Amino acid sequence: MSKQYFKITYIIIFCLMVFSLSGFSQKSPAYRTEPVHTRILFIFDASNSMWGDWQSDKKIHIANRLLSKMIDSLENYPGVELALRVYGHQKDFRLYDCNDTKLEVPFAPNNFERIKQKLKSISPKGTTPIGQSLLAAQHDFPSTENVRNVIILITDGIEECQSDPCEISQTLQRNGIILKPYVIGLGKDFSLDLSCIGTYIDATSESAFDKALSVIVEQIFNKTTCQVNLLDAYGKPLETNVPISFFDEKDSSLMYNYIHTMNARGVPDTLLLNTMLSYRIKVHSLPPVEVSGIKLNVGTHNIIPIDLPQGALSIKSVTKNSRYQFVPAIVRKKGEHEIVNVQYFNQIEKYIVGSYDLEILCLPRLYINNVEIKQNSTSNIKIPDPGVAIVKKNNLGFGSLFVVRDGKDEWIYNLRNEDSSESILLLPGTYKVVFREASEYQTTKTKEVTFVVKSNATTTVNVSQF
Repeated sequence: MSKQYFKITYIIIFCLMVFSLSGFSQKSPAYRTEPVHTRILFIFDASNSMWGDWQSDKKIHIANRLLSKMIDSLENYPGVELALRVYGHQKDFRLYDCNDTKLEVPFAPNNFERIKQKLKSISPKGTTPIGQSLLAAQHDFPSTENVRNVIILITDGIEECQSDPCEISQTLQRNGIILKPYVIGLGKDFSLDLSCIGTYIDATSESAFDKALSVIVEQIFNKTTCQVNLLDAYGKPLETNVPISFFDEKDSSLMYNYIHTMNARGVPDTLLLNTMLSYRIKVHSLPPVEVSGIKLNVGTHNIIPIDLPQGALSIKSVTKNSRYQFVPAIVRKKGEHEIVNVQYFNQIEKYIVGSYDLEILCLPRLYINNVEIKQNSTSNIKIPDPGVAIVKKNNLGFGSLFVVRDGKDEWIYNLRNEDSSESILLLPGTYKVVFREASEYQTTKTKEVTFVVKSNATTTVNVSQF
């Protein structure tokens, strides 16, 4: 094949990779760095009820005038793109068309005047398909990274179709397509039905509607930042590199997932979050730590302190090449039954400072209680290397293995009935095999064999010889 062929093939593959990566980058719901652009999609109610009288004029006329005023103010903000979706304006309300929603003006730079002209030409006619409009809105936003996607829903009524706008909105937020929408209810308090969609603002008067639009602009564009300080035992924000989840405290929906990071200056990294929410934060430490009631102060840099003093735990055997590499240890807080973690040998894990009980799932099972985890130190647990007991049976039968401790027999293991020989990894100590061949039908034919296991040594026990 020619060099030109390979050159063309390389270019095609490279382009496909670039397109794939650019599409993938839109999936994250987190906005850690300041977005370059803000896209605002207005979803505008043009259902038949918008012809209703409202204070000085018809609702449709008041809404058009005040929304146009807001659009004028948005021209002063750099990096803003607008779009307009309208529902209820194409079919008569008696037709009950739940697909009556349309993107009338798509996103584009400097389309402010076009949107205002479109608002003037809208004539209310139909029903109120809020859910279908939200569902269609996900395709209105171009796939571009580092952009905040905002929806402002203006309505004078609630959902009139067989749809769940609340669930649709939550799905769009969870998938990182939009930030939490703003919902303005005109003429009446619809908060019980519409607050689940997003941040609900009641506009029961013209002045309240005008103010609501101003508040939304302020919330969207005021630079509000925050940092999460994970404090050690000395109150210093030096803990880091743990997963953190931010939940909307109102409905427990997941809003952001981060791995806590220090920036180049060695301080906790700055985050940009939706300022309209009250948050519950969960730090996925061992054990996890939660704080709730976190509300950001708009227009300032917020510091969120969370106590997270940590130390480390290391579980090892005496020899590095020990056969315990894949043996798990259950870690619990002292005196509690709930499992905090399952840790394997030759691994180091961080835990919140405190006392812990360990249950190491070797044979016999080993319990080490009241292990103290201290700030900035590693608690090292070492156990003896195991030995191997090879239990041989000339004839198949039924048997069990006991460890002898303080003169008492303690059951630890049942032999496999179908095997004539098996190797068992055991801690150093004294053991006993109790065995009866399957062909024997008298209990008194049971045999007992006592043997000793030493570290890194093999002991063969032939129960048929006794």
